[in-house]
Parts: sequence; C-alpha cells; structure tokens
Amino acid sequence: MSTNSCEKSVGTEGRPLRVAVIGSGPAGVYAADILTKSEEVRNGGLHVSIDLFDRYPAPYGLIRYGVAPDHPRIKGIVNALHKVLDRGDIRFFGNVDFGTDLSLADLQAHYDAVIFATGAIKDADLNIPGVELEGSFGGADFVSWYDGHPDVPREWPLTAKHVAVIGNGNVALDVARMLSKHAEDLLVTEIPDNVHRGLQASPVTDVHIFGRRGPAQVKFTPLELRELSHSKDVDIVLYPEDFEFDAASDEAIRTNNQIKTMVGTLTNWLVDQDDDVSAVTSTASRRLHLHFLHSPVEIIGTDGKVSGIRFERTELDGTGNARGTGEIIEYPVQAVYRSVGYLGSALADVEFDHVRGVVENDGGRVLDADGAPVPGVYTTGWIKRGPVGLIGHTKGDALETVTHLLRDLAQLPAAVHAEPEAVVDLLDERGVQYTSWDGWLELDAHEKALGAAASSDGGVQRERVKVVPRVDMVTVSRGAAVEV
Repeated sequence: MSTNSCEKSVGTEGRPLRVAVIGSGPAGVYAADILTKSEEVRNGGLHVSIDLFDRYPAPYGLIRYGVAPDHPRIKGIVNALHKVLDRGDIRFFGNVDFGTDLSLADLQAHYDAVIFATGAIKDADLNIPGVELEGSFGGADFVSWYDGHPDVPREWPLTAKHVAVIGNGNVALDVARMLSKHAEDLLVTEIPDNVHRGLQASPVTDVHIFGRRGPAQVKFTPLELRELSHSKDVDIVLYPEDFEFDAASDEAIRTNNQIKTMVGTLTNWLVDQDDDVSAVTSTASRRLHLHFLHSPVEIIGTDGKVSGIRFERTELDGTGNARGTGEIIEYPVQAVYRSVGYLGSALADVEFDHVRGVVENDGGRVLDADGAPVPGVYTTGWIKRGPVGLIGHTKGDALETVTHLLRDLAQLPAAVHAEPEAVVDLLDERGVQYTSWDGWLELDAHEKALGAAASSDGGVQRERVKVVPRVDMVTVSRGAAVEV
C-alpha cells in the first residue's frame, strides 16, 4: 500500500485519526467538537485524536481578543467553548505560531489532516486620502488594544475630543461604544488595567459613527444597537435628514424582522430626541452621534495630524444601494477610526486570495495553485469564507468542512509520526514554550485572583483582570509565579 494514502486501519481498528486544528477561537473549537461528535465517531467506526494549536498562550481567539469586554454574550460563548476543551479529549497547545514554530510540512508529518481556523485580525483597507495621518487608526488595532492583545503596544493615544468612526457593522459600534463609555463603567468587565487607565484619561466628548447607506441597510444587529443606550452619561444623537427610505428599504423592513427591529429602535430614539439637537448636547458629558448617508472622501490633516474628515452626502437609489449627491460635508475631528471590515492574513505554504483575505478553498478543502484539493488540508471560519456573519454561523461552516474531511478519509495521507507524543517532542526539541489546557486553567484562576484583589481595593466587584504581557501569560500557564 502506498505511504501517501491513509492506511485502512487508521481511525478504525488501528490508531486514531490524527487531526491538527490551527486556531482555538470559535471556528477551531467548533470544528474539533463537530468532528468528535460525528456519526462516524459516535457509532464507534472512527476514532480521532485532535490537537488544537494557537499562536496565543490562551485559548478562545476572537472571543478573547476581538469582542468588546462589555459584550453581554461573551460569558455564554466562553462557557460553551470551555466545556468542549475541558472534556479532555482535545489537547490544547498555546503559544505555538504556525509558520514559525511549526510548518505545514511538520503538521503533515505528524497528522493525517490539518484544519486551518486562523480567523481574520487585520483591518480591511479604506482607500481615501489622509489615512496615513497621525490620529488615523484601524478599528481592529484599537480592538486588539482594549482587549489586551499580547502583541500590540500597551498604550493608545487617546487625546481627541471629537472622534469619527467609519463603518456600520458591529465592530464599529463596539469601537464607538468603548471610546464614548466612561472607564469606571468597564471595571466590572475583564478590562486590563492599562486599558482602564488609558480610557480614564481620555478627553473625548463626541464620537460620530458614519455609514454610507441608510438606517435600513446597517450591518449591525439589534442587540449591539441596543447596547449603545446602556452607557451611562452618554447621549445618543440622531439627525432627521439621515432617515431616508427607498423601495428596497421598505421591503426589507416589511420582510426582515431584524431590520424592522433596528429601524424601529432608531426611529424611536429619533422621535424621543428633542427637536433641537443642540439641546441634547447639554444633558450628558459625552455624546454618541449616528450618521447615515455619508460616504468618506478624505481625512483632513494639519501639520501631519488629523484635523477633520470630509464626506459626500449620499442618497438611496431605490435598490438599497447609495449614490453620491455631490454635496460635501466636513466635520472637525482629531481622530478617525476605520472600521470597514476585517481581512485575513496569508499562511505559509498555503495558497491565499489576497483580495478577499481567505485561503483558497472549495467548501473547506484547501486548493493548490492549480485549483486542485491539497490532500488532508482544510479550512474553516473567517479565513475560509471571509469576515461575514455572526459567531453562531461558524458552526454551520465548520460542519461543511468536517463533512468533507470525513468523506475524504480513504484519501488522506497517513502521518509518518502519528504518535501523540511525537509533536510534543518536536516542540520541546525546538524550545517552544507551549502552554496547555491545564496551563490555561492556571492563568484563568490567576486572572480571577487579580480581579478579586482589585475588587477589595476599589469597591467595584471585578470578576477578573486580564493579563496582557505574553511572557507573564506563559510564565503563569507553565506553573511559575509572577510578580503582581
């Protein structure tokens, strides 16, 4: 039998099918979980052994480093992922960087199949003049900062009183809410201490969110929209001239309950607002402005720093799309946050679509330069289909990928070093300071202890304080104490 195909006994009466999943966010964990619960495994016809790798010392990916800390659904999602990894049938290796610590060839030598679930963490480009100015930021970079990402600077230049956020998706709302919310109200979350200090010193008074189309075309969801109204001492300001609805808008409102709910919420806020918008500005120390029908044209600079932003007013064209009107409006701001989407990053030795920011694939089967499936290599999540959809959509996506993997069992290339300890020996040999699931439990307990200590000092009950430096995360996870 050829050594390039999976031996018949692999995964059945012989050794378990060895699978590596790269990325421990929802996409990776869901894929691993779905594989372990597949009919083939449940009926005893297939045995699997899964290792989950992540470049960060802690698990959960997007949930830990891509969602605002005050998001109400974080705990539920974390609890669900925790239950999967805490069962003990999936090994976790943190602080292992694909392309540096392990190559695709390494993975193929140690596993019968590899699933890439690395997500998307970079900002999509906004190609307008002025994006290079000081004070022009990527929304994803800001998210990484306030979520305590170990590989970004500890400080953030929060010096602007007036801020523009470009985008009408959930991330744009998160960015705007975090900029406008008072730092003390975030202490009940797992916000890192350096982030709390930075936000506490912010002089911001007005945050403006700009969308290119109308209220019926926004990309955020009702829950995220309603969260805006929960911020204390922050007024929401809307503008009647932005509430334009065309035939497509009316149809969307009539047929889509989510859109109907969001438009209803926005309209109610507008109706409840004082007719004189200027009167609203005096009721709170901070204001969050929602603008629609604004297409960004240029970020304006003075002495190399952001001093304003220029938009073209748009109008709906009857189909729900927007077209320019020729009317130009300028807003004086000192910072601009571009939140127009995420883009995936290329992976070593894997064909990549740099325009869409995804791994070349067909239903999760990774393709080579000629468009043929690469045996035993798969992908799922945002790196597979782009940064669209909510976290829950990732389950269906993972199911498609795992279904194809199971259909390909007879063609999978057999790993040469399939023993579970072989990859451990390889990491040890290369001096990789990898972390484990038990290590995460240690770090989890450490962060909760930091929260308890902070609670006793300040009176606010803090569930945890997130550890930011990578070296501290690794040190705690590997069983050593750190100074606090």
